[in-house]
Amino acid sequence: MRRPLFLVIVGGFLLGALLGVGALILDGDTSRNRVVTSGKALIGGPFELVGKGGKTVTDKDFRGRYMLVFFGFTRCPDICPAELQVMSTALDELGGDADKVVPVFITLDPERDTPDSVTSYVENFGPNFVGLSGSPEAIAKAAKAYRVTYQKFQDESMGDNYTIDHSALAYLMGPDGEFVTHIPYGTSPDKMAETLRRYL
Repeated sequence: MRRPLFLVIVGGFLLGALLGVGALILDGDTSRNRVVTSGKALIGGPFELVGKGGKTVTDKDFRGRYMLVFFGFTRCPDICPAELQVMSTALDELGGDADKVVPVFITLDPERDTPDSVTSYVENFGPNFVGLSGSPEAIAKAAKAYRVTYQKFQDESMGDNYTIDHSALAYLMGPDGEFVTHIPYGTSPDKMAETLRRYL
Protein backbone atom coordinates (compact mmCIF):
# COMPACT_ATOMS: atom_id res chain seq x y z
CA MET A 1 0.00 0.00 0.00
CA ARG A 2 2.87 2.35 0.68
CA ARG A 3 4.56 1.86 -2.72
CA PRO A 4 1.74 3.46 -4.82
CA LEU A 5 1.64 6.44 -2.43
CA PHE A 6 5.41 6.83 -2.77
CA LEU A 7 5.14 6.73 -6.55
CA VAL A 8 2.41 9.40 -6.49
CA ILE A 9 4.57 11.71 -4.36
CA VAL A 10 7.65 11.21 -6.57
CA GLY A 11 5.52 11.72 -9.67
CA GLY A 12 4.19 14.95 -8.25
CA PHE A 13 7.69 16.29 -7.65
CA LEU A 14 8.80 15.31 -11.15
CA LEU A 15 5.76 16.97 -12.71
CA GLY A 16 6.41 20.17 -10.76
CA ALA A 17 10.04 20.18 -11.86
CA LEU A 18 9.08 19.65 -15.52
CA LEU A 19 6.54 22.49 -15.38
CA GLY A 20 9.14 24.79 -13.87
CA VAL A 21 11.72 23.98 -16.54
CA GLY A 22 9.09 24.40 -19.24
CA ALA A 23 8.17 27.85 -17.93
CA LEU A 24 11.82 28.91 -18.07
CA ILE A 25 12.17 27.64 -21.62
CA LEU A 26 9.02 29.40 -22.78
CA ASP A 27 10.06 32.65 -21.10
CA GLY A 28 13.78 32.86 -21.71
CA ASP A 29 13.91 36.58 -20.88
CA THR A 30 13.22 36.47 -17.15
CA SER A 31 14.19 40.13 -16.79
CA ARG A 32 10.76 41.08 -18.11
CA ASN A 33 9.19 39.71 -14.94
CA ARG A 34 11.36 41.63 -12.53
CA VAL A 35 9.67 44.22 -10.35
CA VAL A 36 11.60 47.47 -10.46
CA THR A 37 11.01 49.93 -7.65
CA SER A 38 12.34 53.39 -6.98
CA GLY A 39 12.74 52.70 -3.28
CA LYS A 40 10.33 55.55 -2.53
CA ALA A 41 7.21 54.87 -0.46
CA LEU A 42 4.01 55.87 -2.22
CA ILE A 43 2.60 57.73 0.76
CA GLY A 44 1.60 61.37 0.75
CA GLY A 45 1.24 63.77 -2.10
CA PRO A 46 -0.43 67.00 -3.13
CA PHE A 47 -3.51 68.14 -1.24
CA GLU A 48 -5.65 71.25 -1.24
CA LEU A 49 -7.68 71.69 1.92
CA VAL A 50 -9.13 74.49 4.03
CA GLY A 51 -7.70 75.89 7.24
CA LYS A 52 -8.45 78.60 9.74
CA GLY A 53 -10.67 81.40 8.48
CA GLY A 54 -11.43 79.54 5.25
CA LYS A 55 -7.87 79.89 3.97
CA THR A 56 -6.82 77.40 1.29
CA VAL A 57 -3.90 75.29 2.49
CA THR A 58 -1.82 73.02 0.28
CA ASP A 59 1.07 70.66 0.93
CA LYS A 60 3.41 73.22 -0.61
CA ASP A 61 2.71 75.62 2.27
CA PHE A 62 4.80 73.35 4.51
CA ARG A 63 7.90 73.08 2.35
CA GLY A 64 11.09 73.61 4.31
CA ARG A 65 9.62 72.08 7.47
CA TYR A 66 8.66 68.57 8.51
CA MET A 67 4.97 67.71 8.77
CA LEU A 68 3.66 65.29 11.38
CA VAL A 69 0.30 64.35 9.87
CA PHE A 70 -2.58 62.59 11.60
CA PHE A 71 -6.08 61.91 10.25
CA GLY A 72 -9.11 61.72 12.54
CA PHE A 73 -12.21 63.65 13.59
CA THR A 74 -13.05 66.03 16.39
CA ARG A 75 -15.82 63.90 17.89
CA CYS A 76 -13.48 60.92 18.22
CA PRO A 77 -13.83 59.75 21.83
CA ASP A 78 -10.42 58.22 22.40
CA ILE A 79 -7.86 57.54 19.65
CA CYS A 80 -7.63 61.04 18.19
CA PRO A 81 -7.29 63.07 21.40
CA ALA A 82 -4.89 60.49 22.81
CA GLU A 83 -2.67 60.60 19.72
CA LEU A 84 -2.71 64.38 19.48
CA GLN A 85 -1.69 64.57 23.14
CA VAL A 86 1.22 62.20 22.45
CA MET A 87 2.26 64.36 19.51
CA SER A 88 2.08 67.48 21.68
CA THR A 89 4.16 65.95 24.47
CA ALA A 90 6.72 64.56 22.02
CA LEU A 91 7.15 67.98 20.40
CA ASP A 92 7.59 69.57 23.83
CA GLU A 93 10.41 67.09 24.48
CA LEU A 94 12.19 68.25 21.31
CA GLY A 95 12.67 71.73 22.72
CA GLY A 96 13.84 74.20 20.04
CA ASP A 97 13.87 71.48 17.38
CA ALA A 98 10.07 71.36 17.59
CA ASP A 99 10.00 74.48 15.40
CA LYS A 100 11.15 72.29 12.50
CA VAL A 101 7.94 70.23 12.72
CA VAL A 102 4.37 71.28 11.94
CA PRO A 103 1.76 68.99 13.51
CA VAL A 104 -1.14 68.69 11.04
CA PHE A 105 -4.55 67.22 11.86
CA ILE A 106 -6.79 66.42 8.87
CA THR A 107 -10.41 65.63 9.61
CA LEU A 108 -12.14 62.62 8.11
CA ASP A 109 -15.52 64.11 9.01
CA PRO A 110 -15.97 67.17 6.78
CA GLU A 111 -19.75 66.98 7.22
CA ARG A 112 -19.46 68.10 10.84
CA ASP A 113 -15.90 69.43 11.15
CA THR A 114 -15.66 72.90 9.65
CA PRO A 115 -12.21 74.45 9.17
CA ASP A 116 -12.71 76.72 12.17
CA SER A 117 -14.03 73.95 14.44
CA VAL A 118 -11.05 71.76 13.54
CA THR A 119 -8.74 74.69 14.26
CA SER A 120 -10.35 75.28 17.65
CA TYR A 121 -10.04 71.58 18.43
CA VAL A 122 -6.32 71.26 17.67
CA GLU A 123 -5.46 74.47 19.51
CA ASN A 124 -6.20 72.51 22.69
CA PHE A 125 -3.06 70.50 22.01
CA GLY A 126 -0.71 73.32 21.15
CA PRO A 127 -0.49 76.66 19.36
CA ASN A 128 1.50 75.22 16.46
CA PHE A 129 -1.08 72.60 15.49
CA VAL A 130 -2.76 73.08 12.11
CA GLY A 131 -6.29 71.78 11.63
CA LEU A 132 -7.59 71.15 8.11
CA SER A 133 -10.95 70.30 6.60
CA GLY A 134 -12.42 70.58 3.12
CA SER A 135 -14.97 69.06 0.81
CA PRO A 136 -15.65 65.32 1.14
CA GLU A 137 -13.93 64.85 -2.22
CA ALA A 138 -10.81 66.76 -1.14
CA ILE A 139 -10.65 64.83 2.15
CA ALA A 140 -11.05 61.51 0.32
CA LYS A 141 -8.24 62.45 -2.07
CA ALA A 142 -5.88 63.37 0.79
CA ALA A 143 -6.76 60.20 2.71
CA LYS A 144 -6.13 58.08 -0.38
CA ALA A 145 -2.74 59.72 -0.92
CA TYR A 146 -1.74 58.83 2.64
CA ARG A 147 -3.21 55.32 2.41
CA VAL A 148 -5.63 56.14 5.22
CA THR A 149 -8.68 53.90 5.48
CA TYR A 150 -11.88 55.20 7.04
CA GLN A 151 -15.57 54.39 7.12
CA LYS A 152 -18.62 56.09 8.55
CA PHE A 153 -20.37 53.88 11.10
CA GLN A 154 -23.93 54.42 12.25
CA ASP A 155 -26.59 52.17 13.73
CA GLU A 156 -30.18 52.72 14.87
CA SER A 157 -29.21 53.16 18.51
CA MET A 158 -27.11 56.20 17.60
CA GLY A 159 -29.96 58.21 16.07
CA ASP A 160 -28.56 60.91 13.81
CA ASN A 161 -25.14 60.59 15.39
CA TYR A 162 -22.35 58.49 13.90
CA THR A 163 -18.73 57.64 14.40
CA ILE A 164 -15.87 57.01 11.98
CA ASP A 165 -13.65 53.98 12.01
CA HIS A 166 -10.21 54.91 10.71
CA SER A 167 -6.59 53.83 10.61
CA ALA A 168 -4.40 55.53 13.18
CA LEU A 169 -0.87 56.25 12.02
CA ALA A 170 1.06 59.48 12.30
CA TYR A 171 3.08 60.27 9.17
CA LEU A 172 6.35 62.19 9.22
CA MET A 173 6.86 64.01 5.93
CA GLY A 174 10.15 65.66 5.04
CA PRO A 175 10.83 69.31 4.18
CA ASP A 176 10.56 68.30 0.52
CA GLY A 177 7.10 66.84 1.07
CA GLU A 178 8.30 63.25 0.73
CA PHE A 179 7.39 60.47 3.14
CA VAL A 180 10.00 59.84 5.85
CA THR A 181 8.42 57.33 8.23
CA HIS A 182 5.22 56.47 10.06
CA ILE A 183 4.64 56.22 13.79
CA PRO A 184 2.07 53.65 15.00
CA TYR A 185 -0.74 54.52 17.38
CA GLY A 186 0.23 53.62 20.93
CA THR A 187 3.81 54.89 20.60
CA SER A 188 4.86 56.68 23.77
CA PRO A 189 5.76 60.39 23.71
CA ASP A 190 9.40 59.54 24.53
CA LYS A 191 9.61 57.05 21.68
CA MET A 192 7.94 59.45 19.25
CA ALA A 193 10.34 62.23 20.25
CA GLU A 194 13.25 59.83 19.76
CA THR A 195 12.00 58.93 16.28
CA LEU A 196 11.52 62.57 15.31
CA ARG A 197 14.94 63.54 16.63
CA ARG A 198 16.52 60.83 14.48
CA TYR A 199 15.33 62.55 11.30
CA LEU A 200 15.53 66.24 12.17
